[in-house]
Amino acid sequence: MTSLVTSFVAGLRRTTDRWLFRIGAPEPGPIRLGQRRIYVLPSAAGIGFAVALLVMLLAAINYNLSLGYALVFTLGGSAAASMLHAFRNLYGLSIRPGRCAPVFAGDTAVFHLLIDNPAPRRRPALRLGAHGHWSVFELPAAQETAAALACPAPRRGRLALGRSVLETRWPLGLIRAWSVFVPDAECLVLPAPEPDPPPLPLDAGGDAHGGRRTREGDNDFAGLRAHRSADSPRHVAWKVLARGGPMLTKEFSSGRGRELLLDWERLPPGLDDERRLSRLVAWVIAAERAGLRYALVLPGVRVPAANGGAHHARCLRLLALHGLADAAMEDEA
Repeated sequence: MTSLVTSFVAGLRRTTDRWLFRIGAPEPGPIRLGQRRIYVLPSAAGIGFAVALLVMLLAAINYNLSLGYALVFTLGGSAAASMLHAFRNLYGLSIRPGRCAPVFAGDTAVFHLLIDNPAPRRRPALRLGAHGHWSVFELPAAQETAAALACPAPRRGRLALGRSVLETRWPLGLIRAWSVFVPDAECLVLPAPEPDPPPLPLDAGGDAHGGRRTREGDNDFAGLRAHRSADSPRHVAWKVLARGGPMLTKEFSSGRGRELLLDWERLPPGLDDERRLSRLVAWVIAAERAGLRYALVLPGVRVPAANGGAHHARCLRLLALHGLADAAMEDEA
């Protein structure tokens, strides 16, 4: 029942946005805030102020107070002037979507919108909001400023900034001027990496659990690291432990020319899709940090062995969009 109500409210809001604010699909930048895109209404404080003025006016009429009339009309004129100032605080601004760095599921995505103020006056007390979160900032005169907006990213895939609001209540807080728009801005949300993954499958013929199958002489000792529960007992640094030290695991560097095969089908069958993606993300990050060449194999997709920033970004993007409707749009060559 709750989901039906939520869907109905969301559909009603989209219909209202299309009819009242004339918005729908994401708009390419720059989005210019002209006269038809800015809406002005009294705020809650403004409504209270208007009620107070009405009471003061009735008292002035009842007691025939000349100074009461002067005070009421002076305050009313100030409120009317604030309406113009609030409108001019938004008028003429141009908005372009900026870059949003990829984040892991469960983290916070930070969107950047580039807002250009062409006027030779500053624009104070601006608020940018989306997904129920707000950011307060001001624009210097004749400058472009990047406004940051933090939004939660609970699930992997593409997170669109969606319906956004830029508003101001400057200078008196009595009038709210705002504009609604949908910038073409999105963030790539990666699967959260497995916290304590098994060691990298340094042999292409490694077992389904990602364990190493090494032969004596294939690897060189590279150092020690903290022990993990999935580490083989024969790699434990027993001499360090016997001297009263912590339990550590020996790490070995692979031989020259070795490549990693990160294969979806070689993972344990008991893992569901999301846990498989989390493990593969953890392995991709670990392999890139170690400077190793690695290939990624997903159902219907095979990425040849390589390393470097472009290869790393491509593998993470494929893992983030695996099984989603828009994954088919990615380059899987």
